[in-house]
Amino acid sequence: MATVLLVDMKEIRLRRLALVVMALSALAFSQTDTSSKPQTGPSQPASSTSQTSGVPDPHAVPVLDGGIGPCSADFTITSDAASTPVYAAKVNVHIAYGFMNVRKLDLQLSTNVDGKARFTGLPDRIKHGIYFHASEGDRTGEAFDDPANTCKAQFTVVLQKRTQ
Repeated sequence: MATVLLVDMKEIRLRRLALVVMALSALAFSQTDTSSKPQTGPSQPASSTSQTSGVPDPHAVPVLDGGIGPCSADFTITSDAASTPVYAAKVNVHIAYGFMNVRKLDLQLSTNVDGKARFTGLPDRIKHGIYFHASEGDRTGEAFDDPANTCKAQFTVVLQKRTQ
């Protein structure tokens, strides 16, 4: 009789486990994707005519939010000849922060036709400062910021040919 009761208990546990698995899988598959549904809220007005035509504004400053602090860095990237703005120059930054610099953040942004770009959400307390690297083709430039001293930094970076 004891072995029959033990077998029945195992069978009951297996049935309960099967029911829980089926309930969880049904719940997971019953979720619907709401991103494809049209929004029913009020429509937001377009701020410029270029947004309504679908063509992006080439003079709008690209902004990338790091989301780890209140500081920002504004860039104007120019060429070495006559300080003309450089379009589509890449601005990279690697930020190591947190306890023992365990957290790391890599950001990359391209400039607009005016050679401008902006990083926001940069940390205000960091041990070693922030080093920015700009490049376009075979030309490079660098900038350094200590956010403890200049939280809202503005840089003009002149790109020069790389030296071998």
